[in-house]
Amino acid sequence: MTTSKTSGEYALCSLLFETTPDYEKNLQTLLGLISETNDKSLIVAPEVCLTSYDYENMEVMLRFAPHATAALKKASRKKIIILTMLEEREGEVYNFAKVFYNGGVVYERAKAKLFRFGDEHKYMKEGSVDDFEIIEVDGIKIAVFICFELRFKELWCQSEGADVIAVSSWWGELRSEHFKILTQALALMNQCYVVASDSKNSECTRLSGIIDPQGKEQRNGNTPCLTQAYSKKEISLMRRYMDVGIG
Repeated sequence: MTTSKTSGEYALCSLLFETTPDYEKNLQTLLGLISETNDKSLIVAPEVCLTSYDYENMEVMLRFAPHATAALKKASRKKIIILTMLEEREGEVYNFAKVFYNGGVVYERAKAKLFRFGDEHKYMKEGSVDDFEIIEVDGIKIAVFICFELRFKELWCQSEGADVIAVSSWWGELRSEHFKILTQALALMNQCYVVASDSKNSECTRLSGIIDPQGKEQRNGNTPCLTQAYSKKEISLMRRYMDVGIG
């Protein structure tokens, strides 16, 4: 899928903030961070950052999703926003990755690899790996991983050729080193940018960050919105310098 071609370079933004029990407060936090970014920003927020996995309030979560979607459409003028939220479709609950751009949802797909250690399969239905694809938004080729999907080699292969890989996560703190290594290795393997966003909640890694095509990483630390310039030229230079067959 392709949208219009870009006329200039973007800024990449990885977000890091805490999700509270107040859904509307979380949405306003997210909208506030988005408003601080410049036009032509590609912004990645944590997985289910608006609600967390609040299974005890499933119906409330599902009712909140259309409201959040409408607000994020408005916030996406001249910006690309990537995150996930739980939604119901045809009687089944899915965790949808959504890519917002210029007032619309230009891409969405359901999480294809549920985290069974966290009982996700008991509350939602798994999507299909066939729906995992590289999309082009404003001239940037983007692949989106949802948390646990980061561990699956087949998806790494399917993301080959992306300019930017977004990783929206709610990744367990006990496996922080795994998240750090996998996100950095994904950038090195695909010679592209990886923009990873994980929650600031205590059970998560808090290792949001941006990795460039040479594998150099910046992590948010205490920065709610970490930014780095996107350069298509850097991707091309790396792929020519270390030619591993990525077009």
